[in-house]
Amino acid sequence: MDIRALADAYERDGYVSAVPLLSEEEAAEHRRALEEAEAAHGPLHYKAKLHTVMMSPLAMATDPRVLDVVEALIGPDILLYDVTYIIKEPHTESHVSWHQDLTYWGLSDDAQVSMWLALSPATATSGCMRMIPSSHTGGMIEHERINDTSNVLFQGQTVKGVSEADAVMCPLAPGEASFHHGWTLHASMPNRSDDRRIGLNVQYIAPHVRQTKHDKDSVMLVRGEDRHGHYRVDVPAAGEFEPAAVARWEEMDRLHQETQGTA
Repeated sequence: MDIRALADAYERDGYVSAVPLLSEEEAAEHRRALEEAEAAHGPLHYKAKLHTVMMSPLAMATDPRVLDVVEALIGPDILLYDVTYIIKEPHTESHVSWHQDLTYWGLSDDAQVSMWLALSPATATSGCMRMIPSSHTGGMIEHERINDTSNVLFQGQTVKGVSEADAVMCPLAPGEASFHHGWTLHASMPNRSDDRRIGLNVQYIAPHVRQTKHDKDSVMLVRGEDRHGHYRVDVPAAGEFEPAAVARWEEMDRLHQETQGTA
C-alpha cells in the first residue's frame, strides 16, 4: 500500500477506495462479533460511540494499519470522534441520499476524514457508496431536508441536482475500506442482494477542530498529542457492554443524534 499515493489521490478526488486493511478472515471475525452483539443486545445500526462498549469496533478503529492512512490524510495528531455500524438488510429500501457529512455536524474545521470499512461485500447490487470526485473542493453545498423514512440519514438531508453521470461506484470486499473528506458528495442505493451490507463507519478529526454547537462532545486520542483540549474524553471499552459503560454510551448516543439532528 503506497500511503503517499493514497494521500495524493485523496487530496485530488476527496476520497480513496478499495484500500486493503484487514484480511478476509479478520473481517469475518469482526462480523461475527457484531452479530453476536446484536443477538444479545438488539439492533446496533447507526448507534454512536460503539467503541466505548464493544472491543471489536474499538480494535478496528484504532488498528495501526488504519491510523497510518488517517495520519497521511489529516496529520499525526488524531482524535477518534465516532464509531458506528451502517447496516443495510438484504432486499430493503434503505438508502443514503447525496449529501456532505459535515453539513450538520457543527465542527469548526474540515480537518476530518471518514472511514467506511466493509465487513461484508459492498457491491453495486448491495448498495455500495458512490462518490463525486473533487466535489470536496467547493465547500458546503445547500442541502434540503427530505421526509423519507427509507433514508438512513437523521434528517434525510439531500443535495439536489447532482449529476449521476459524474458518480463513481466504490465497491469494497470484506476488509477493504474507503476514506472520504467531509465535503465530498456521496450516496448509496438500496441493498438488492441476498446478504447484509455491513460497514463500520469511523470519524477522525484533528485536535484543533472544535464542536460549535455545545461543549459536551467527546473524543478519544488515538495517535499523537492533543494540545487543545476542546473535548471531553471517551473511555474505551474494557469488555462487552459493561453496565457502567452502557450507561455512558446511551447518553452519548442520544447526544450524538441530537447534535447531528439540529442545524
